[in-house]
Order: sequence, then structure tokens, then C-alpha cells
Amino acid sequence: MRVAVALYKLGSCAEYRVIYNQFGIHKSTVKKFVYLFCKGMVQSPIKQLIKVPNEEEALDLARRFEAISRIPQFMGLINGTHIPVLPPRDGYKDFVNRKGWPSYVLQGVVDNKGCFWNINCKMPGSAHDATVLRQSELFQKAHLLPKGVKNIEGEEVQLLVVGDPAYPLLDWLIKGYTNSPNLTPEQESFNVYLSSLRVGVEMAFGKLKSRWRVLLKRSDFHFSFAPTMIATCCALHNFCEKQKDAISTNWLE
Repeated sequence: MRVAVALYKLGSCAEYRVIYNQFGIHKSTVKKFVYLFCKGMVQSPIKQLIKVPNEEEALDLARRFEAISRIPQFMGLINGTHIPVLPPRDGYKDFVNRKGWPSYVLQGVVDNKGCFWNINCKMPGSAHDATVLRQSELFQKAHLLPKGVKNIEGEEVQLLVVGDPAYPLLDWLIKGYTNSPNLTPEQESFNVYLSSLRVGVEMAFGKLKSRWRVLLKRSDFHFSFAPTMIATCCALHNFCEKQKDAISTNWLE
């Protein structure tokens, strides 16, 4: 029953009192079950469900991405999305995002199948994507990412993560050319291919939130626990994807 209660909470927007009526257990017990489940997930299982690919896996990802985009050396897609949160009174403004409501920023890197291989969900909503990146473990340990260097027309090119214009251009992170009337047809074409590829990470976020609907609205979790809950949902998303769990297109609307 403990797991069922936790999954019901994460898979719905239901408040504790609603789950209390559904399962016939006290609200405090519901909260205890959910907290224990999420804390247990981030202590061990998440390390198997969300992990940076090794060299061999990264090269395989690059081959899969190249089959889609016809551009070599891509091993992941990065972007951010906002997860509503009940913010603290002190520091409330730090959580208010550009859309005017409080949130955490979930930064995710996904593979070609929409599974997360890296996440960060500790920065408040007011943080810019570039700031979230620089504060993340991904950035701080970027030197440990698989290199998989390949010689392309005389240039040594390592494996890359694809981001949108909000991210900085790094030796392991690539983005499109800045929009300008002076772009060449080749540069414009490159931007189009990159933009179509980035849809993959947006679709991953869409599936994540449609499965685990607790992420869609401000929940009754304490703000300090929200990152643990968000990480748990990302891990469960990967589990569902690897199990080929079907998802209704109606859920994405």
C-alpha cells in the first residue's frame, strides 16, 4: 500500500486529504509514505535510472542522433522547464519566474528516446538557464563527460550536448547561430536541423508532466522537499520509458 499511495500522489494533483479519503489512512500517514518513497528513490535506485552515459553508450547515442539529424557527435539535448512550488516567505521573490509564479527550474539532458541522463532541480524559478547550468553538477564535472573525439574534415570534434540560445557555447555544449540577416544558407540550415532536434527534450518534459501530474500545479510539499520529489518523478519517467509504458496523446494536451 505504501508504494501505491506514493504513486497515486505523484501521478495526480490530489491533495493529502483526497488521498486520505481514497485509501482510508490519515493525512499524516499519506505524507509519511510519500516522503519515505521519494527519499528512498534518490538514495539508490535513481543512480541506476538516471546516469551519464559511458563512452560506448555516448557513441551509440551519437549514431542515433546522427540518423535523426544528419549531424554527427551529439550525445544529448539540454533544456529547462519550470515546476510549480509552494515557496518560503523569506526569499519568495527568488522563486518567482519570468511568467510571474513561483517555481523550481528543472534542467534536464535527454537521449534520443527522451530518457533523462542528467538532471538538476535545485535552482529557484528566477534563475536564468545559463545560471542553472553553471550551478549544476553537469557543468562542474563536465571534464568527466565522454569525449568520443572524431576527426571531421581535419578537425577534432568531441561529443556534444545540444542547447538552445539561452545556453553558453562551450567545448561540450553547442547551440545554433545567433539569428542575423547575415547568416549563410548553410548556417540557417544548421539552425533548422538543430531546432527540430531540440523538440525531443520538450517532448520528454511533456511526457514527464503528463505521467506525474503532481508537477503540473503547486503542490502541498514543503519547498525544501520539492527537489527530491521532482528527481523521483524523473527517475520514474525513465523507468516507464524503458518499460515501453504507453502514453496517451490526450495526456499531453
